[in-house]
Amino acid sequence: MGLLPYKNEPYLDWTNESNTQAMRAALAQIEGSLGKSYPLIIGGKMVETDAEIISVNPSNPSQIVGRIAAATEREAHMALETATKAFDSWSKTRAEARARILLRAAAIMRRRKLEFLAWEVYEGGKPWAEADAQVAEAIDFLEYYAREMLRLKDGVDIYSVPGEESRYFYQPMGVGVIIAPWNFPTAILTGMSSAAIVAGNTIVMKPSEFTSVVGAKVAEVFSEAGLPDGVLNFCPGYGGEIGDYLVTDARTRFISFTGSVATGLRINELAARQIERQRWIKRVIVETGGKDAMIIDDSADLEAAASDIVKSAYGYSGQKCSAASRAILHQDIYEEVLNKVVEKTRALKVGVPENADVTIGPVISDAQFEKVSSYIETGKEEGERVLGEDPGDPKNGYFIPPTIYGGVEPKARIAQEEIFGPVLSVISARDFDEALRIANDNPYGLTGGVYSSTRDHLERARQEFKAGNVYFNRTITGALVGVQPFGGFGLSGTDSKAGGPDYLPLHMLARTVVERF
Repeated sequence: MGLLPYKNEPYLDWTNESNTQAMRAALAQIEGSLGKSYPLIIGGKMVETDAEIISVNPSNPSQIVGRIAAATEREAHMALETATKAFDSWSKTRAEARARILLRAAAIMRRRKLEFLAWEVYEGGKPWAEADAQVAEAIDFLEYYAREMLRLKDGVDIYSVPGEESRYFYQPMGVGVIIAPWNFPTAILTGMSSAAIVAGNTIVMKPSEFTSVVGAKVAEVFSEAGLPDGVLNFCPGYGGEIGDYLVTDARTRFISFTGSVATGLRINELAARQIERQRWIKRVIVETGGKDAMIIDDSADLEAAASDIVKSAYGYSGQKCSAASRAILHQDIYEEVLNKVVEKTRALKVGVPENADVTIGPVISDAQFEKVSSYIETGKEEGERVLGEDPGDPKNGYFIPPTIYGGVEPKARIAQEEIFGPVLSVISARDFDEALRIANDNPYGLTGGVYSSTRDHLERARQEFKAGNVYFNRTITGALVGVQPFGGFGLSGTDSKAGGPDYLPLHMLARTVVERF
């Protein structure tokens, strides 16, 4: 296939008035579509259920974004059975044809970009720039994985002995269960699904119950791109209703999950048990949480460091597994950097994402609002609240003001546990050695960063910082597909490195065939 070299999807320029007008028009259009019902799609057929998921706007919880059919074990069984039957033909479809589906899906999503951004605003509470970045990431996944499949379709080179031919190539695995999170409902759902599909597998797609309308739109793109019926089965539902069933069923070959540590560990445990008629060891691909730290030493550019701490901590209200929730500052520059971070955080605009200048929207749900609020209370006992105030009434939207705690001890709960909200713990360190020890003294290991102009510190962190993605002298969020493959250590997951060269083989079986002549 004659394709242009891969490049990342560009972001929209919100200083361009034509872009802002187009976005406002998209928001107005989607507002007229709120409250509609969305059925399951199994084998290309619409399936209604008695139960439903009511998705609300986190900026205005009284506003219903959509009503989504909620699957029970009956529909989960139908989806698995349909995916199993579809696997026979889809797994034999040429890799080039599968890649073309992804490329067409990328083109469709690119044409519908503003529509997807508007859905992200309404259902996810995302500010415009955050919505734009993750829809661009979804397009990147489609473009990148299509090219990766073309790279891998004929296998990889190995050595042969004289008189023999040795081949090493990949084949599809089977039926995959895709369980996606709410914080990147377009990007991560698209990425996990497209990788499994282009590798020749069939899937049961379960989006988060908080963002199932976006999930329906993603499924719609794949259908519009020409994906055969039964390859992708859209099966939204509550985890407590269908999660265990999908994971444990003998027809499930692999599970791809992004979400909480507790759920990831449970999936791993359940998938490890063989049940009757199960003829394989299930593969589990998991990306969970983080308690990510940025180290600032006394040789750093302090102005740039403070700016990037704020961007890393408060993008999408800190609801990123890669978000900086710990700033570890050398004691000699502690006060100066803390003051700069407070000043820059105070300048952020919190509110309903109706305009491009809103930088912090709501957290996703009432449960998340209560969780983050409880950590804010805990923080009052564990540090000095130098910025922030108690959250208001969640009935008016799940808004939590950016919060900073100074003087936090490394072992404090707010410095050890994932909060997943706009709360930053600032910690003092005597020197770089102590800063690195503090950063690594955590069960997670997803992202981390160092701001320094000292080469020895950067080289040490390159080897010793216990995180899957380590960034120097920049933000620690916003990994680009194909540029910064993403995945972590420890309780942050299986280091699957989404958007990288090792990701597609996780969805395939390697095969060695040798012929003697």
